[in-house]
Amino acid sequence: MDTLTIPITLTEGAIKQLQRIREEQNLPDDHGLRVGVKGGGCSGFTYILGFDVKEEKDDEFEINGMRVFMNKAHAIYLLGMEIDFLDGLNNRGFTFTNPNATDTCGCGTSFSA
Repeated sequence: MDTLTIPITLTEGAIKQLQRIREEQNLPDDHGLRVGVKGGGCSGFTYILGFDVKEEKDDEFEINGMRVFMNKAHAIYLLGMEIDFLDGLNNRGFTFTNPNATDTCGCGTSFSA
């Protein structure tokens, strides 16, 4: 595997939650975390976050022991992004802090760049 600059950050809280999900779903070893974007949502793009197998156009990273797959074309939208997991009374779920987003939606999962 080539050494590539890691484009995103996964916080300790995100890693713990992702490992819990991985164990609960009993995923095979060839599955890693897919991080990406797709068209749609209130502001133009929505985030992709889920477990998947590596595809031909993907770069692969290891972040805090987690295999991460990202389509090479998505890196421009995700470079420098931090993914966290909130487990509070009012908010529970993954959050995306993206320095490339020029506008975000109140839902927190939609942005424009």
